[in-house]
Amino acid sequence: MPTEFTPRFNTLIDIFRHSTAEHVHRPLFGVKQDETWGWMNYGAFRDEVDRVRTGLAALGVGRNDVVGLISDNRPEWAIAAYAAYGLGAAVVPMYEAQHDENWHYILGDSGAKVAFVANEAIRKRVGAFKDDLDRLEHLIAFDHAEETGEPSFAGLGAGASEVAPLAEVDSADIAGFVYTSGTTGKPKGVLLSHGNLAHNVSAVTEVFPLEPDDRTLSFLPWAHAFGQTVELHCVIAVGCSTAFAESTPKIVSNLGEVRPTMLVSVPRIFTKIYDGLHKHMEAEGGITKLMFDAAVANARKRQDLAARGETSRWVELQHTALDRIVLSKVRDRFGGNLKYAISGGAAIPKEVALFIDALGITVYEGYGLSETSPIVTANWPGNRVIGAVGKPIPGVTVTIDTAASADPRDGEIVVHGHNVMQGYHNLPERTAEVLTEDGGFRTGDLGRLDDDGFLYITGRVKEQYKLGNGKYVVPTIIEDKLTLSPYIANAMVYGDGRPYNVALIVPEADAVDRWADKQGRELDGKDIVNDPDVLELIGAEIAAQSERLPGYERVREFALLSEDFTTENGLLTPTLKLRRPIVCDRFEDELERLYQ
Repeated sequence: MPTEFTPRFNTLIDIFRHSTAEHVHRPLFGVKQDETWGWMNYGAFRDEVDRVRTGLAALGVGRNDVVGLISDNRPEWAIAAYAAYGLGAAVVPMYEAQHDENWHYILGDSGAKVAFVANEAIRKRVGAFKDDLDRLEHLIAFDHAEETGEPSFAGLGAGASEVAPLAEVDSADIAGFVYTSGTTGKPKGVLLSHGNLAHNVSAVTEVFPLEPDDRTLSFLPWAHAFGQTVELHCVIAVGCSTAFAESTPKIVSNLGEVRPTMLVSVPRIFTKIYDGLHKHMEAEGGITKLMFDAAVANARKRQDLAARGETSRWVELQHTALDRIVLSKVRDRFGGNLKYAISGGAAIPKEVALFIDALGITVYEGYGLSETSPIVTANWPGNRVIGAVGKPIPGVTVTIDTAASADPRDGEIVVHGHNVMQGYHNLPERTAEVLTEDGGFRTGDLGRLDDDGFLYITGRVKEQYKLGNGKYVVPTIIEDKLTLSPYIANAMVYGDGRPYNVALIVPEADAVDRWADKQGRELDGKDIVNDPDVLELIGAEIAAQSERLPGYERVREFALLSEDFTTENGLLTPTLKLRRPIVCDRFEDELERLYQ
C-alpha cells in the first residue's frame, strides 16, 4: 500500500493561487522575438488567466466541460489551460504535428466544447471537420490573423466589468485527458484528476530541490504528461521560470542564451547530446580531443571512487584542473549554469548518463507514464544511483509481478498511489485490464527492485519476444546500445520467433561522410546504404557495441535504411518512441531478406 503522504497542493487551482500571489514579480515564461528574450512575470500570467477565464465563462464554459488545445508550448498554452482549470473544465492537449484524423478523433471522443489552436492554418484544418463534431462550438486561434466570426484570443474577456471567479474544484474532479500517443491502434484518453496532478507535483517538489531561481528551456511537449507536469505545473508551483526553445535545431544555441539551471528531456535528446559532443571532438582531433578524453576519463574514475565511498587526492587535483580547462568549456556551450539533467519517458542508456554526469551536470533519472500523472519513481539528492530510475516518490508504492515475465529476475511493474489515473475515457474494458482490484496500475513495463528500493527498467512486457531457440529478448536494451555508436542514428531490433536477431539501421550520414573522408574513401552519397565500405563500418560498430551482450541477443544480420524514424513519417510517436509494428510493416521485405 502507498506510503503516508500529506500533499502541499490538492488541486491545480491551489498551485495557481499560491504561486501568482507568492511570486508575482518573478519571471515565468520567456519568448525570443527579434533576437531578444522577453519575459512574462507571474503577475501578468495571473491577469491573462483571469481575462481568458472570464471570456470562456462568457462562452458558456463551466464545470465538467472540455477544452481542447492544439499547440506547441507557448505562454498562451498555459494561460488557456489554467483558465479552463479555473472554471472546473478539463483540458485535452494535442500536438501541432498530429494528423487531422487524430485531432478529429480526440476532439470527438473527449466531447470538447471549445478548442484553442496555435494559428489560422490549424483553425482552417479543424474547421473543415468541425461540423462533424456536435459538441464543438468555438475554435479560437492564438495567432488570430483574419476575421472569422470566432472570438479572438486577445479579445476573450477584454473589457469585462467583472472577473469570473475561480471555481471550487475538488481533488477528485477531472483536470485533463492525456491521450496516449498509441504505438498501435487509436489513442486512449487517460483521465487525470486535479488530485492526480497536484499531488504528483507536491511529491516531486518535496524530494527534489527546485528553487525559484531555477530555469528550464522548454522543448518537451506539454501535450505529454512528463513535460506538462514537470515543466509547467512543477515550475509554476515552485516559482521557477521557463523559456521556450525556438525549434529543435536551435536548442543548443538557445541553451547558451537562456542559461538554464536544469534540462528536462527524454533519453533520445540526451543521447543526441552524447553523440554530438563525441562527433565534435572527433572532428577537432589533436590536443583538443586528447584533453577532452582525459577529462572525461578522470571524471569517470572520480565517479567510480564516489560509488565506493572513496576519494583520491590525485584524481581530485586532476579533476580541478581538467574541469577548469576542458569541462567548464563544454558546459559553457549549454549556458554554463546547468546543475542537473532530468531524464524521463524511457530508460536512459547508462553510458549516456555517466557521460553527462562526468561533464559536471548531475543526472537525475525518473520513471513514469501518462497513466501515473506521470512520476512514479525518481532519483534525488541523497538517493541517486545511475542506471536506476530511482525510488518511489512520497505516497507511491511499486511492486513487481514476476508472473508477467519470462525472466525470474524481473516482472511487471505495478503502481499504487495518488498518481494512478481515474481510468481511460469511454473504455471501461481497457481500464479493467490495467487497474487491479485494489486500485493499482499495471504498467506493462518490466523491471526489478534492488535491496535498497531502487527500480531498474528492463523492457516492455509486450515488446519482449522469444527467439526460435526459446530465449527471451527485450529489443529496446539492444537498440539503446547500438545507437551509442556515432555512426548509428536509429535502430530497430527484430527476431520474434526467428532463429536470431536482425536489425534495421539508420546510419548517421554526416558522421559516415566524415569517416570516409578520413579514410580517403569516396562514397556515392545517393547509395550510402548499399556501399560495401559503409556496411563494413556499421557491422564493426554493431559488433563493438554488442560485446557485453549474451550471444543469443547479438544482431547477426542488418540492413541500412535511407529513411529515418521520425514523427513526420509516423515511425515515432510524438514522445519519440518507436512504433514497432508500423516499422515492421513498412520494412517487411527488408526484414524477410535478412533471414534469406
